[in-house]
Amino acid sequence: MIFKKINPENYKRIVFFTGAGMSAESGIPTYRGEGGIWKEYRWEEYACQEAFEKQPEKVLKFHELRRTEALKCKPHNGYRIISELQSLHTQTYIVTQNIDGMHQRASLNNIIELHGSLWRLRCEFDNLTFNDLKAGTYETLKCDCGNWLRPDIIWFQDMLEREVLSFANEIIGSCDLFISIGTSSVVWPAAGYPKLAKSCGAFCIEINPENTEISHIYDENIRLPASKGLDLLFH
Repeated sequence: MIFKKINPENYKRIVFFTGAGMSAESGIPTYRGEGGIWKEYRWEEYACQEAFEKQPEKVLKFHELRRTEALKCKPHNGYRIISELQSLHTQTYIVTQNIDGMHQRASLNNIIELHGSLWRLRCEFDNLTFNDLKAGTYETLKCDCGNWLRPDIIWFQDMLEREVLSFANEIIGSCDLFISIGTSSVVWPAAGYPKLAKSCGAFCIEINPENTEISHIYDENIRLPASKGLDLLFH
């Protein structure tokens, strides 16, 4: 347990690395684990390119449902704590595996979305990306060219965007405080980021109610939910 508060002024660059546990505290269902979405739905039917090519409207309606569920939830106090920190420390970044847009709804900035966002669509024929911030349903399901718009997220069997990975590597490799929140860090590249930060000299903290496979590499472990862990660190 942390007994000494973190003073942001002691660090040049701070990175928060967030996973499903950050969103779950606001009530957004996780994708894996007990009660996860993939226990109810088969990703082969809703979250891969092949499924989209076979039944694009079915896949888009599924992701509209995810948007609707996300909008029912509100950012918890942990998001506010990070927002306060960003207002005082401009070199504070969020690298997230989440696609639900909760960080943006909490007015955070410097966000690197590894897996994309439910709130963007893209046309793979015209190579165009569209922000779609309206509630629930997408504003349009087709591009002006007539082709179906695909959610701008990383599905199963997709490769992560090279530019996004490169930026995340740069930010994490140059931080001196790395705080992992609500992620088991077992899926690549998540599994490598705490190790990268540690190898580059960052002080590393894990906030997670459960022990993870790489908990041992952190300098400190806080076995609390996101909001309580952040409150313990910064208040």
